Formats: sequence, structure tokens, C-alpha cells
Amino acid sequence: MKALLLTPVFALAAGAATAAPVKFDIEPHHTYPSFEADHMGLSIWRGKFNKTSGKIVLDQAAGSGTVEAHVDVASIDFGHDKLNAEMVEPKYLDTGKFPEAVYKGKLAGFKDGAPTRVDGELTLHGTTKPLALEIKRFKCIDKHPYYQRQACGADAFATFKRDEFGVTAGKDYGFDMTVTLRISIEAVAEKTDPSQPSL
Repeated sequence: MKALLLTPVFALAAGAATAAPVKFDIEPHHTYPSFEADHMGLSIWRGKFNKTSGKIVLDQAAGSGTVEAHVDVASIDFGHDKLNAEMVEPKYLDTGKFPEAVYKGKLAGFKDGAPTRVDGELTLHGTTKPLALEIKRFKCIDKHPYYQRQACGADAFATFKRDEFGVTAGKDYGFDMTVTLRISIEAVAEKTDPSQPSL
């Protein structure tokens, strides 16, 4: 009888141990890396990047995973056309030379199957530096109502000094070099059925 009672427990443990990591594609229509930056202490500039792609691998049972995100820097959007045009010039982000920002990291600090941070590196303006993201909210659903497969979403936060990445415009005028990142991200499991909608 004892053996019969323990059998389901062992089966569940074996299933958790052998659960395969799930591969996700970043969903570009609901992913927005947004930011805040100082303007001489007079105001805060806020904007976002409109084009992001990448991959996430998540193993909730093992408490592990990876993130790789690619951001089209020229898609910067302040809601102000003139400012958008200025930011891609060599004086600022120089997107002709550095068209892409890349973030790579490992999901960490798991609690109840959900990561609480990402330990990674940001490559921006040709420079790579460590950057940890704090995950303030994380949730997965088994079946996205449109894509018909598993999906996960998160809200992440970080700060960094832009002059450490060579983006120094305004420093001589007293601009605070601190940039605050607030990242809304959704990702959908890779297709397993050709009939499932693509991203």
C-alpha cells in the first residue's frame, strides 16, 4: 500500500526533473523597451524603441533560462519627429554605425517557477557592459487566445549610465547620464503546428 501511495509522487518528481525547456520568440507587437533620461535637470525625456526581436528559453521546473533580445536603435520614438531624427545622428546614437542594441542574459532568482531578475550584458553604441534587470512582474499562460500556444510576459526594470557606453551628448551641459529602462515584454512559444498563427 505504501508503495502504491508513493508511486504518483515519484512520477510527478520524475516528470518535473525531465521537463524540457520551452523556447519562445519575443512577440514584437507587445514588447516595448522604454526609457527615461534627464534634460539638464529641467525635464525628463521619455521614449521607447518600436522594433524588438529575440529568443527566450525557459525551464520553470529547473529554475533556469536565457534571454537574447535585439533592438533596432533607429526605431527610437519620443513622440516627437525632430527629436527622433536627431537621436540617430553620430552625435547621439549613431545608428549608421551602431544600428542594433543587444541584450543577453540568464534568468535567475526563481521563486515559485518565476524569475525575479536577469543577469546579463547590454551591447549599445559598440560597447558591452554588465546590466542586471529586475523583473517586477512575470506570468505565463498555457494557451494564448490568438497564437494558440504557451505565452509568457514580464515587466523589467534597470538603470545604467549612458556615458559608460560612449553616449555622452549633453554631459558638458550638466545632463545626468543616468538612463532608466522600463521594459514590457511578451513572448510566445515556438510553433509546433503549421496551422498556428505566426508572430
